[in-house]
Formats: sequence, structure tokens, C-alpha cells
Amino acid sequence: MDLVPLISIALGLSLLMTMAWAVQRVTGSSGWIDAIWSIAVGLGGIAAAVWPDIGAVDERRIVVGLLVTIWAIRLGGHIAARTHGAHDDPRYAKLMQEWGKDGPRNLFLFLQIQAAAAFVLVLAVRLAAINPHASLAITDVIGVALLITAIVGEGVADAQLRRFGKTHKGAVCDTGLWAWSRHPNYFFEWLAWVAWAVIAFDPGNLWSLVAAAAPALMYYLLVYASGIPPLEAHMLASRGDRFRAYQRRVSPFFPLPPKTPAPQTTHQGDPS
Repeated sequence: MDLVPLISIALGLSLLMTMAWAVQRVTGSSGWIDAIWSIAVGLGGIAAAVWPDIGAVDERRIVVGLLVTIWAIRLGGHIAARTHGAHDDPRYAKLMQEWGKDGPRNLFLFLQIQAAAAFVLVLAVRLAAINPHASLAITDVIGVALLITAIVGEGVADAQLRRFGKTHKGAVCDTGLWAWSRHPNYFFEWLAWVAWAVIAFDPGNLWSLVAAAAPALMYYLLVYASGIPPLEAHMLASRGDRFRAYQRRVSPFFPLPPKTPAPQTTHQGDPS
């Protein structure tokens, strides 16, 4: 595998996350960090798909580039719209409070770690783009179906939460997809990276297995690190017993039938 495009993309991701750090310092709103990260992964994925170091830019590369573009525009656009005019992201705000005077320096280093994580994801897109299958394989069909499902599912979850928040201020969203998973948007985001690993898979190429690092990393980040733990800590602090009841009733990540019916008199939910 040619290292020139990978090194170039890694440097570009680092630069974009440095820009995200600068935007946070100027605006004081850390919500823009995740929006810029999404666009950075999208741009890195496009570059990874069409970088012409191995053969011509064929149909596979074009399709991969288009799919990662759609993913990035939807997710980045959603986060940017949510961030505009909103309060600071509670996860980053808590980190900055804990870091104290070292906040700016630690945030910069933290965002460079995010750039490294983005590179792992972009590598999966690269492997999907240079998969040597001469024709459409069953893994391509399955992977594209999973990716479309993930993009649509995450969009539906975000829309349901947004509509709920407009009419149930300070409540916990437990309707629609949110009745089956406390974080359906996170689940579908993870599913998207499962899809890229499936598209990249080639039985004759051991390198293709490296793409499995993308969903593995995303699962760890969402379930154990920067996703569910800090968000649910914020929800417990702001919603208390209402959110504890929601936790007891609804699966944290994978969509599953709720253990008991939701109360009919109040809605108790999640603002992500």
C-alpha cells in the first residue's frame, strides 16, 4: 500500500483539527469541534477514495467517494445546525472545567488524538476504495445496504429527537427509535463504520482486515469513552430519577424492545 496518500491525509486531518481548536478558542463554543471533525473525516475519505496512486479513478472509487460525502454532509450539517446559537457542548465544557488553566493546551492535544482516530476511520474508506474486486461482490451489496440504512437511521433518530425537544423541554425522549435505544444515533453511526469494513473486505487481501479497526474504535469511543458515559452523566445530573427510569427500561446502545412500557403521563428522555 502506497504511504504517500496516507501520510498526506494524516497531516490534513491534524491541520483540520487544529482549525477546530482555533474555532473553539475564538467562539467559545465547543460544539463546532464535532462538526469540523465530521467534515474532516469526509474530506479525508474523499481524498482516500480518489487519490490516483493505484490505477485509474474507477466506478468503485467514485461510489465510495460519493457515499462518504453524503455521510459527512448529513452528520456535519446536523451538528452545525444544532450548535448554531446553542449552549456549549456539556461534554467539552466539563473537560475544560476539569483541566482548568491547562484547558487550551489539553484541548489541543485531545483534538490531535481525535485526528488520529479520524485517520483510522479514513483508512477503512481507503481500503474500501482500493478493494480489487473486478465486479460487484456480495460484500459490496451488503456494505452499501448497511451504510444507507445507517445514514437514514441516524437521520431519523436525530429528527425524532429534534421534534421531541421542541415540544417537551427538559424531558427525556422515549418515543420512536429512542424507545428502543437510549442512543440510536450512536448505534447507526457505529453501523456506518461496520458497513465500510464490509465493503473493504477481500478474502484474498489480509490488508482488508485492517478496516475492521474502524467499527471497533468507533464502538469503544461511543460506548466507553467520549459518547455514552459523559452524555449520560450530564443527563443524570440534569434529569435525575426520570433518566434513571429511562435507563432501567431502555437498552443503552443496540436497539431492543423496552423492558416495560413507557409511562403515559410523562416523557422522560435524552437531548444528545
